[in-house]
Amino acid sequence: MAAAVVVAAAVAAVAARARPSPERKTFIGMHMPESEPIAIWYAEHRDYARLLDLLEQQVIAFHVDDGPNYELMLDIVNYLRYFPDRFHHPREDVAFTRLVERDPAIKPLVDNLLQEHRVIAAAGTELLKYLEQVVDDVVVERAKVEAAAATYLVYYRRHLALEDRDLVTRAEQLMTRADWDAVLAAVPSGTDPLFGEDCEPRYRELRRQIALAAK
Repeated sequence: MAAAVVVAAAVAAVAARARPSPERKTFIGMHMPESEPIAIWYAEHRDYARLLDLLEQQVIAFHVDDGPNYELMLDIVNYLRYFPDRFHHPREDVAFTRLVERDPAIKPLVDNLLQEHRVIAAAGTELLKYLEQVVDDVVVERAKVEAAAATYLVYYRRHLALEDRDLVTRAEQLMTRADWDAVLAAVPSGTDPLFGEDCEPRYRELRRQIALAAK
């Protein structure tokens, strides 16, 4: 019953989402004015929301004749586990810590969002495991895959909305150049394998699907 409620919440109507942003830069290895990290932060969130839109379409496809595209789902979740969880979220962890130093009153909210980073990573790991098994022709109960995908969608969407509503604006108002330098120093150099200038071969079909969804 609980799984059904989660699935119903996640696959309610597909509302109009944010349209794709232009080719964007990332925080990694960059020097930028204080206003630019905020623009990049929002842009990355829009990119992740676009991927969640595609994932949601595949969850809905569980209830139509053709069924979902498991390979596409695998690429979406693999990317979200790789790039945001290794680069974007660690940067946010540092930014949030700095933000609490500037505004201690938001500590309970920040603590909750930091915990959600761990919850999202765990939910993504479980979903990724199921999708890898399905693609490898291991028999997995379809309801488990659907419930795991729906749960991931609910957690991730809510998390992005809370950050955009409650923290990004405060960060723009309060964080200093030194704060942003600490955020940039928190992650190693790297490139975005999907939204970067050189899309990795495994993500080319996913990038094509993103472009098609934007039309």
